[in-house]
Amino acid sequence: MSIFLAEFIGTALLIILGDGVVANCVLNRNKGQNGGWIVITLGWAMAVFVGVFTVGKFSGAHLNPAVTLAMAVAKNITWDLVPVYMAAQLLGAFAGACIVWITYKQHFDATDDANSKLAVFCTAPAIRSTIPNLITEIVGTFVLIFGVFYIAKPQVGLGAVDALPVALLVLAIGLSLGGPTGYAINPARDLGPRIAHFFLPVKNKRDSDWSYAWIPVIGPVIGSLLATAAYLALQ
Repeated sequence: MSIFLAEFIGTALLIILGDGVVANCVLNRNKGQNGGWIVITLGWAMAVFVGVFTVGKFSGAHLNPAVTLAMAVAKNITWDLVPVYMAAQLLGAFAGACIVWITYKQHFDATDDANSKLAVFCTAPAIRSTIPNLITEIVGTFVLIFGVFYIAKPQVGLGAVDALPVALLVLAIGLSLGGPTGYAINPARDLGPRIAHFFLPVKNKRDSDWSYAWIPVIGPVIGSLLATAAYLALQ
């Protein structure tokens, strides 16, 4: 399997299961409606597990431009592969979000709250404040990338065996740091579905909140670079 196809499929699976658990919890007339934060964070952790488990041996299962950037800076992959990884991740996230919308279309139609519909696709802050929101995404991504470096040490590799520790790492971030912004910690995870929300004919939808959209992109990039610097300084 090519790197592009692996990252596309892995990221699509991540979003199908991750955005899917949000849809199950927040949209009307679902069996999981009002499932709450624990269900959502567990669902996202399992989404990471499935994504990493399925494509880890083919591409390393980055599924996240912040991870790809960190691996390139640390010279674990060559820079010419970065556009391939990132394009596949963004397109996979877009495709995954479209599949969630198709799967839950009746429930989107049955939901009046436009903010809940948007929440299925992308993140939004609990308290909107630029600097604190940005810092939250930086800190969350720092923890993710720093942990991934040690899980993905060359002598171990990042494949099926490592899917569970990565999932538990994401679960810990969601439970401990996810409250302020919904822990995007992944530019493709937020931007791809946000673009899908913009283009899809979601019934009675609101705008896609583009004024906030840069924070789940820039925050993870900064967090990734800081975590990489910290990891390399310790080697």
